[in-house]
Amino acid sequence: MRNKIFLSTLYNLCIFGCIILGWTGITDKQYVYIAAAAFGLVIFVVLKIKLLKDVRNTLKP
Repeated sequence: MRNKIFLSTLYNLCIFGCIILGWTGITDKQYVYIAAAAFGLVIFVVLKIKLLKDVRNTLKP
């Protein structure tokens, strides 16, 4: 369970980093940053949802 808590925290930090990267791309008009942030955001959100489903199924009796 400690690993899943660590992974959840890591995913949250990566999602936050992607949001910051996207914001930087918007303000600097760097479309490569925006594309990378969108790609990373989608991946980390999907992984976070899978992790939450796994934790929910683990805690269910």
